[in-house]
Amino acid sequence: MKFGTKAIHAGVEPDPATGAVMTPIYQTSTYAQEAPGVHKGYEYARTQNPTRTALEANVAALENGAHGICFSSGMAAMDAVMRLLNPGDEIIATNDLYGGSYRLMVRVYQKFGIKAHFVDMTNPAEVRKAINKNTRLFWIETPTNPMLNVVDIRQMTELAAGQNILVCVDNTFASPYLQTPLDLGADIVVHSATKYLGGHSDTVLGAVVVKDDELANQLHFLQNAAGAVPGPHDCFLVLRGIKTLHLRVERACKNAKKIARFLQGHPKVSKVYYPGFKDHPHHETAKAQMRAFGAMVSFDLQKDTFEDAKRVLSNTRLFILAESLGGVESLIGHPASMTHGSIPREERLKVGLTDSLIRLSVGVEDVADLIEDLEQAMVNL
Repeated sequence: MKFGTKAIHAGVEPDPATGAVMTPIYQTSTYAQEAPGVHKGYEYARTQNPTRTALEANVAALENGAHGICFSSGMAAMDAVMRLLNPGDEIIATNDLYGGSYRLMVRVYQKFGIKAHFVDMTNPAEVRKAINKNTRLFWIETPTNPMLNVVDIRQMTELAAGQNILVCVDNTFASPYLQTPLDLGADIVVHSATKYLGGHSDTVLGAVVVKDDELANQLHFLQNAAGAVPGPHDCFLVLRGIKTLHLRVERACKNAKKIARFLQGHPKVSKVYYPGFKDHPHHETAKAQMRAFGAMVSFDLQKDTFEDAKRVLSNTRLFILAESLGGVESLIGHPASMTHGSIPREERLKVGLTDSLIRLSVGVEDVADLIEDLEQAMVNL
């Protein structure tokens, strides 16, 4: 089954009670039982919900996995993966990653004896050097947030092979339409489904996908035991959003390519970060493991000051200054003060995240209007 067909049909069947084509929102906290322990597969809504079941099957199919497990947010999904570890275990993580991921590893799990090493995972020698007898997890973002570096997933899985190391890929930036990490050897895929999967900036939800049955059992146990589950209406919204995932991402990628080229030739811009450029250091890796280069673009201004960045951020009319990404509308953000504010400045600067860096989540509007908006926002720099 091709991707567009899976996006619309996987996990979804007409409702057996009414024939409803759209999966109903099962807004219930509990389910009637014929006798103690005798039921129709559903007991209590923290443990199971039919709307969530459909979404989990759909997301699993999109990632070519066997099991989908959904959570109340992307961070709750990441937290469940972290709970697979034990005190004394260590993580090797991308050094250029979402600030919330850094915060969870350093400020939450470090005090429980789980240590994270942040390295340049585009350099296998650095990863190899960081591996030790306690390493139990590779945490990979690719493309990275916000510098849009691209990590070779298959290369990382080969480094982890035979060493009792799980490989987890945060696939939020790419979406399963562009990249399927399980096919490249990863053990776990994580999504902030708030972003491209939902696609309309109207819900918060997270997802984990695996192939391995035992790993799925552990994650389902944690989902039920910790209880960070999404409500049925949120599941419905993401399930609905996924039906147009391929159409939205394809259009957004085309827009992003044109915007990246516009920014590359702009006199007020010093550098554009976009893996679709042939001179991007990881262009060939992106070309090999992604179906297109994504709809995220970051850029530095000629004057590396927050003041100049603030002028641009405050003057756009169509690009909305807001957290998040992956919606149909275009967003603009300042990573240093917004999404990555929890990472110490000296650590941000090590990976090139300057005070003037601006991140765009390119939407599906008419690209000529988006370019005109950026042009007018930078005219007075």
